[in-house]
Amino acid sequence: MNSTYEHKFSNSQLLPLSGLQHYLFCERQCALIHIEEIWSENIFTAQGRQLHEKAHESGVERHKGLKIARDLSLKSLKLGLSGKADVVEFHREVKIWRPFPVEYKRGKPKKNSCDKVQLCAQAICLEEMLDVEIPRGALFYGKTRRRLDVELDVALRVLTAETAAAYHRLIESGITPPAEYSKKCESCSLKDICRPKGTAHRSVARYLGNIMRME
Repeated sequence: MNSTYEHKFSNSQLLPLSGLQHYLFCERQCALIHIEEIWSENIFTAQGRQLHEKAHESGVERHKGLKIARDLSLKSLKLGLSGKADVVEFHREVKIWRPFPVEYKRGKPKKNSCDKVQLCAQAICLEEMLDVEIPRGALFYGKTRRRLDVELDVALRVLTAETAAAYHRLIESGITPPAEYSKKCESCSLKDICRPKGTAHRSVARYLGNIMRME
């Protein structure tokens, strides 16, 4: 594992685990939410919130060879992240209960790895907290009503660690990147605040000015 993964953070340096997905979707969106503390809801975020709230109904279910925990607090001092797991299944093996994280998503499987990175980060948190290896987890998509099993392999773990490190660098810089319009902007709940079509040029000037002031 690379040095990024081995780096240790303090509790005061922990960032919201959910920010990994924000960062991979759009660095500017991530900065608006986690630096400028701006949030706005649209139909997509509302549907996602409702799905998460349903998954987070507190309590532990017990079945033969299976325990299901909901709304479980997570923390990793290696990645510098903390958050909540929608659902963690604990499967009974010979000597241990093996955690199996399940992350709930509103839509359908994405072409990029943002959902898988968020799931992998949850697994790394659980591994660190419970001193156990977690080889796989699952993503449950509300639109398809199906699970997608995810292999938490070395490549995904490296991507997760690198994304967490980049996320930390962005937040530590305190600088919101300039707007760059693309098709994904149409589904962003912050589109009207960000105004990517109308403010891109002005944002670039402000961004460059902030960098010069930091030198």
